[in-house]
Amino acid sequence: MAPRAIQRGVRQSPRKMRLVIDQIRGKSVNEAYALLKFSKKRAAKQIEKVLRSAVANAEQDALKENRAFDVDRAYVSYAVVNEGPTLRRYQAAALGRATPIRKRTSTVEIRVALREED
Repeated sequence: MAPRAIQRGVRQSPRKMRLVIDQIRGKSVNEAYALLKFSKKRAAKQIEKVLRSAVANAEQDALKENRAFDVDRAYVSYAVVNEGPTLRRYQAAALGRATPIRKRTSTVEIRVALREED
């Protein structure tokens, strides 16, 4: 199984985070870092943390198996954002009513693999 990193409970809606994660899926790790660094989206910072963790996990797996890991050959093989638990809050409304507020959270999972040499 490919080295992976998961971050749960990110306080941003999955819909907004998917806009960023779709840009890096299938890209090389260095290209993904560049896209995330210069993105104006708030989600890019959280996704970059997860990507860095996935690369570090891949390096540690390579050390355990006593093989080389070249970051330049690494690419984002799997990147997905799923919905996490929703925080439910209520806001006062007119005539003594309450309207629900749903504060959505996300779960980010990224897997990194090495491209095969030609």
